[in-house]
Amino acid sequence: MLSRPRRNRSSAAVRNLVRETELNAGHLVQPIFLMPDAGARLPIPSLPGTFRLGIDEVLREIEDCLRVGLASFMMFPAVPEEHKDKTGTYATAEQNFYLHAARAIKDRFPEVCLISDAALDPYSTDGHDGVVIDGKIHNDETLKLLDAMSVAQARAGFDIIGPSDMMDGRVGSIRRALDAAGFTDTAIMSYSAKYASAFYGPFRDALDSAPRKLQDVPSDKKTYQMDPANAREALREAALDADEGADYLMVKPALNYLDIIYRLHEAHPLPIAAYHVSGECAMLLAAAERGWLDYEQAASEALLSIRRAGADVIISYFAKDFARWQQQ
Repeated sequence: MLSRPRRNRSSAAVRNLVRETELNAGHLVQPIFLMPDAGARLPIPSLPGTFRLGIDEVLREIEDCLRVGLASFMMFPAVPEEHKDKTGTYATAEQNFYLHAARAIKDRFPEVCLISDAALDPYSTDGHDGVVIDGKIHNDETLKLLDAMSVAQARAGFDIIGPSDMMDGRVGSIRRALDAAGFTDTAIMSYSAKYASAFYGPFRDALDSAPRKLQDVPSDKKTYQMDPANAREALREAALDADEGADYLMVKPALNYLDIIYRLHEAHPLPIAAYHVSGECAMLLAAAERGWLDYEQAASEALLSIRRAGADVIISYFAKDFARWQQQ
């Protein structure tokens, strides 16, 4: 045999020379669930190792992450029921703990990258990403609320706005609103291909943000999130977001949609983000707890596969652990 591929696998040093894909902490984003109680640290049973945190605990968490080289964070608010209404007015309220937390983080750690969640569902009594009127999700009415929410988040110090709602036209609408308010340097990470997935369960447990089972109100998000059967539609969504001024294009979930990550990576020069979602992580954690998988090896392989598919940015509940393993 003249060709023996095993020659390039003969030692760790040789394998390092020919490694095609590199993954480090700089590619990773750690999600954070924020609560209004400053000292809170409440475990999420369906996502072991992840907590709902108050701002005091968030500041400690970020400090720990910085020590292992992790400097990017995506924050999600767990909003008490008394602050919710049909149109999510608390999202832009002066007393909103989420906005206050962003200011506190940027005051303490100005070097970190903070990514917001711009959607109605954490603040809505209906649990939907859009305004519900007469049993339907109203797209254009929702855009006005997303614009105001995004400007409030930019004013609070978020570096990147993350519209996760999947309303049509929201990237262009938010871009115009940010620019008009003077936030021309605030970026947009659009959830371009967000699928109506079964793997969001632990996340919705963490925020109590699942659609409410109410009369004449949809009990799922299938009228705005994408059908898992569709791939070409993701290219259309991403093209629209790019034309409207998105700075990043996201695929969510990640592991079950590696083909979509690859397609967007091949089709667009913009950075591609992938959200390694709560259900994907929870499955691996459950297997590791039972001794069926080695957590470090399996989690590292999962993250590497997302990177190999073409993701420049990976949002994962394993981000901090991976950064620590890499440092060690």
